[in-house]
Amino acid sequence: MDGVTEDAPKASLIYPFEAPPARGTTLEVVPGVHWIRMPLPYALDHINLWVLDDGAGWALVDTGTRTDENAQVWRELFAHAPDQRSLTRVFVTHMHPDHVGMAGWLTRKFGIRMWMTRLEYLNCRVMVSDTGREAPPEAIEFYRQAGWSEAAIENYRLRFGNFGKHIHALPESFRRIRDGEELQIGAHRWRVLVGRGHSPEHACLYCAELDVLISGDQVLPRISSNVSVYPTEPDADPMSEWLASIERLKREVPDTVLVLPSHNEPFRGLHQRLDRLAQGQQSAFERLRQALSEPRRVIDLFSALFARPIRETDVALLGMATGETLACLNHLIARGEVWRELREGCHWYGLTAAADASAR
Repeated sequence: MDGVTEDAPKASLIYPFEAPPARGTTLEVVPGVHWIRMPLPYALDHINLWVLDDGAGWALVDTGTRTDENAQVWRELFAHAPDQRSLTRVFVTHMHPDHVGMAGWLTRKFGIRMWMTRLEYLNCRVMVSDTGREAPPEAIEFYRQAGWSEAAIENYRLRFGNFGKHIHALPESFRRIRDGEELQIGAHRWRVLVGRGHSPEHACLYCAELDVLISGDQVLPRISSNVSVYPTEPDADPMSEWLASIERLKREVPDTVLVLPSHNEPFRGLHQRLDRLAQGQQSAFERLRQALSEPRRVIDLFSALFARPIRETDVALLGMATGETLACLNHLIARGEVWRELREGCHWYGLTAAADASAR
C-alpha cells in the first residue's frame, strides 16, 4: 500500500522513457534489465516488476498481486518472450501483496527459490495466517481509540483477514538476503540496501556498475509511501526509521542513478526526491502542530495531513489514513512535543507545554 497523497509533479524529475511497456511485453531500461508493468486491482492500478539477466536465465524482482488477470499476463509473457531462458530465482522487496502475491506460484512453476529479507518473510507468514480469522479485540480497541465509529469498525470486521487472499501460498522456505550483502546476478554485483518505515525490512537493490537502484516502495517519484502504525504494535515509531532510511539512501547511493521504482515511472534525480520526501514530512509535522492547538482525536487530524477527504465507508483508505496519522503522532510523542490521554475509551492528543511555548 502506498501513501494517501500524491506530492510530486512529473516535470520536477527526469523521466527517460516516454511510456511504460505494453501489457505482456518488456522494455529494456539498461543492458540486461527489463521493465514489466503489471495491473493491480486497486486505486493504484499498476506495479513495476524488474527482470535481470542472470546468465543461465532471468532473475525477477517482485511479482504482482495474486489475481486471475495477473496469471494471464504472466502466461502471455512466457508465451511471447523472444528469449526462452527460464526464471532462475525470485527476489521480493517486501511483504505487501502487490510485491509477493505471485511469488509462490512462480517459484513452484519453475522449481526456483524466493529471496527475501527475514523480517519481511516472517511478517508475511503471520499476516497470511489471519485469513479467515475474526478481527481480534486488540485491533477493534485500537481503532475505537482512534475515534472510529461503530459503523466503520463493523466494516473493518467484515474485511479483516483479506490480506492472504491476494497472495499465493508462500514457499515453505526462502533464501534470506541481508542488509549490505553483495549479490552476483549474472555479470553484475548488486548490493542489498534495507530501508524501513514503509515495511519492516524492505530490500532495495543497488548496482554501481549499471548505476541503477531498484527502489521498490522505498522511493517513489510522485507518491509518498505509506508509513503506518498498526494494532500489533500501537506505540511504534516507524517514522523515525523512515526518516533515517531517507538519509541513508542519500548518503550511500549517488544522485546519478537511474531509479527503478515499484510505481509510476523510472526516473533520475534521487537526491532531489529524497529531499522532497523529507521536507514534505517536516511540513506534515508542522501542520499537525498547528492542528493540535487544542486537543484532538486521530480522526480529527485527517484534514491537516491529507488533501483528499477520508470517508469512513472506505475502510482501506480510512485504515491507511489512521496508520499514517498515528505514525506522525507517535513520532512527535517520542520527541516530547505531543501528549496522549485516554478519555472515555478514545485517545486525545495535544501539544506539550514546551512545544506549545516554542510555537508561539
